[in-house]
Amino acid sequence: MRKRKAQHDISRKLKVLNYAKEHGNIAKTCRYFGICRETFYKWKRAYQAHGEDALINNKPCPENHKLRTPRPIEEKIIYLRKTYHFGPDMIVWHLQRYHDIKISRNGCYQVLLRNKLNRLPENIKKRSRSKFKRYEKKVPGHHVQIDVKFLFFKDKNGKRVKRYQYTAIDDCTRIRALKIYDKHTQVSSINFINYVVQKFPFRIKMIRTDNGHEFQTKPRLNGKVERSHLTDQREFYQMLDYKGDINLRKILAQWEDYYNFLRPHSAHMGKTPYEKLKQRMLG
Repeated sequence: MRKRKAQHDISRKLKVLNYAKEHGNIAKTCRYFGICRETFYKWKRAYQAHGEDALINNKPCPENHKLRTPRPIEEKIIYLRKTYHFGPDMIVWHLQRYHDIKISRNGCYQVLLRNKLNRLPENIKKRSRSKFKRYEKKVPGHHVQIDVKFLFFKDKNGKRVKRYQYTAIDDCTRIRALKIYDKHTQVSSINFINYVVQKFPFRIKMIRTDNGHEFQTKPRLNGKVERSHLTDQREFYQMLDYKGDINLRKILAQWEDYYNFLRPHSAHMGKTPYEKLKQRMLG
C-alpha cells in the first residue's frame, strides 16, 4: 500500500498528463499548471516507461552532518543574532576578528535559516531602503554630520529621566564622537562642537546638522548619523540599565571607543573606522 505522500505525487502528475491528453495542447497545459515543458516531458517519459511508480518524487538526499557548521560556532551565530540583531556580514566579521573563526556568509545565513532567525523580529526597526544614491566623501573631515538622540530612562524610584545624546560622525571614516547632556540647548551644542573639534584626529571642514532649534541651519542629507543612532539602540541602549548620569557617561565613553577602534563597520567591509582612517592616510 502506497503512502499518502506518494499517492499525492502520482495524482498530481497524472492530473497534468490527463489534462494535456484531453486538450491536446502542451503549452496551454504547462501555463495552466505553472510548470515548464521540460518538466512535463520528463513526467510523460517516466510514466510511459515505468508506470505510476515513476511519478513518485525521489527522497531528498540525506544531510551530510560532516559539512554542517559545528555546534559551538552555530551557538555563537545565534547569540549574536538574538542579542545584537547582527546581519550575516557583521556576524562573519565579528567571528573572524574576535574569535578567529572563519565562516562564509552563506554558511552563516544557512545557520540563521535553519534556526528560523533569517528575519528580524517584527518589533525591531529595520533599515529603510532609500531611493537616493549613497554617497561618501573621500577626505576625512570634509563633512561631519551632527544630530541629537533623545533618551528616556527610569531611575531607581521609577521616575522618568530624559537625556540627550549628541552625536557627530565623519562622513568618510565613520569615526564618531558621543556625549550626554541633561539639557537640549545651544549651550550644550557649543560645548559639544568644541568636544568634537578636540576629539577628531583631523581638521573639520564642514559640519552638517538637522533642523533642530539648537543648530541654526538648514537640514540636508544627514542619514549616516541617524543610521548610527539605530546601531546605538540595537547594540548599546537595549542592554543598558540606567544607574545615574555618572555611570551613563562612563559606559558611553567605552561604547564610543569600541565603535571607533574595535567594531567592524559594514560600510568599510569589516574594517573599523580608525582602520579606514589609516587606510585613507596611507593611500
